[in-house]
Amino acid sequence: MTTRRRTTASDCNKNSELTLLPDPVSGFRRILMLTLLFSIVVLPCLVLYNATYLSRFLHGSPQNSLANLSLESEEAKLESVLKAASMKDKTVIITTLNEAWAAPNSIFDLFLESFKIGENTKGLLNHVVIIALDQKAYKRCLEVHPHCYALTVEGVDFSVEAYFMSKEYLKMMWSRIDILRVVLELGYNFLFTDADIMWFRDPFQRFYEDTDFQIACDNYALNDSYDLNNMPNGGFTFVKSNTRSIQFYKFWFASRNKYKNKHDQSVLMLIKHDPFLKNIGLKIRFLNTLYFGGFCEPSKDFNQVSTMHANCCFGLDTKIHDINIMLDDWRNYTSSSPSLKISWSSTWRVPQNCSIKNFDRDYKPKRLVQEGKKD
Repeated sequence: MTTRRRTTASDCNKNSELTLLPDPVSGFRRILMLTLLFSIVVLPCLVLYNATYLSRFLHGSPQNSLANLSLESEEAKLESVLKAASMKDKTVIITTLNEAWAAPNSIFDLFLESFKIGENTKGLLNHVVIIALDQKAYKRCLEVHPHCYALTVEGVDFSVEAYFMSKEYLKMMWSRIDILRVVLELGYNFLFTDADIMWFRDPFQRFYEDTDFQIACDNYALNDSYDLNNMPNGGFTFVKSNTRSIQFYKFWFASRNKYKNKHDQSVLMLIKHDPFLKNIGLKIRFLNTLYFGGFCEPSKDFNQVSTMHANCCFGLDTKIHDINIMLDDWRNYTSSSPSLKISWSSTWRVPQNCSIKNFDRDYKPKRLVQEGKKD
């Protein structure tokens, strides 16, 4: 006889604890909710992430790599030119040219001529680097000079004469500041000279020691090389490569965004009192027009002048006219006897056409006028 054991409530509880299974309906609901959550939240995030990553891989990364490679390649080309032209202390003389200034019988030829007829300046041509702003200027440079570098700025045509304060002029001036910053970062000191500055004597003999940044003046009325109220001219600067000068050029270039539609010289006038220059310890001095004169304020002594700048002058033809007269004045001086030179009292016959009174605000370079007629 089989005895059946009666199942008690406590036995049921014990069995249920040992054999408890999930409710199929409840489990299905959980899976469904998790699936919906994944579809609504997680999956789109993954898709977005993958799309972004793939985009960077296919488009961003190669472009950045190519841009960096291109930049490194251009800097290598520039450094090669700088190295070939450098003095023993890693100093170079730099000027910039566009097609209008580089054309035969234009500013470039007059610039080279001044080195050839100056006193002890011909040898300095070996240290001059020409930064060409367009292909025609670069080609012309290669024909007559050993140290040429082609600078291209995307979307900008520097080939035409850039008239004062035009869009092209401003872009040209700021491109110049930026490339000079690169020269400093490559470890080279530079003497930047506008090509409309005529070299009559070695200017390095007149520079100050222990100065990071020294610059010519339109006017030197204050007779104090330390006075920040001097009127600087960015067309002639001697800069030593160091942390201070590099920081300064970066600050100068960045300031164009704060002072819109102003050229580099006007911005320099505004930032030369900025506390930033004092904070970085930049040593700045201004050059006397007795040695570094120009049409704004000509040097008063032929026996001491180093350079003369065709500043305060507007229009290419006007500059060429007056520079030729200035070179003739210098030739008359150098062809004289030593005794006559010592007592030389003649003054420059310039400016003539290069007078601010003759500044024509409606002037347009010939090439632009001709292109307008074609339209």
